[in-house]
Amino acid sequence: MADTIELEIVTPERQVVKDRVTEVQVPGRNGYLGILPGHAPLISELAIGEITYTTGGGVSERLFVAWGFVEVLPDRVTILAQTAERAEDVDVPHAEAARERAQQRLKEAENTDQFDEAFHALALAEARLDIAKRKQ
Repeated sequence: MADTIELEIVTPERQVVKDRVTEVQVPGRNGYLGILPGHAPLISELAIGEITYTTGGGVSERLFVAWGFVEVLPDRVTILAQTAERAEDVDVPHAEAARERAQQRLKEAENTDQFDEAFHALALAEARLDIAKRKQ
């Protein structure tokens, strides 16, 4: 069995990561998935959260991710995400403003749909800020 697997993370705009890694953790719809070389094949929906991976050189990396799919094969992990952002690429002032807007929308929500939209916006902003703060 190989010591590494190929990790590719792609959004509609660009390829974010293409690297050989020793492990990957992704936010699946029903919880985080830990993936090592030789993992059984699977496909899962992504949630809002953090992708962490370790390169063959032992360097750990973190990314913010929101929605999409992950395909796992024994030698490859492919992530097709609506949004994926490296910690150093997060625009912190923009994310803080988005968090404030979402918190206000939560307070003003008049129905379930408005509440759900505001809740998801808040989760996005907080996940982005969390990734950025961990990188500092």
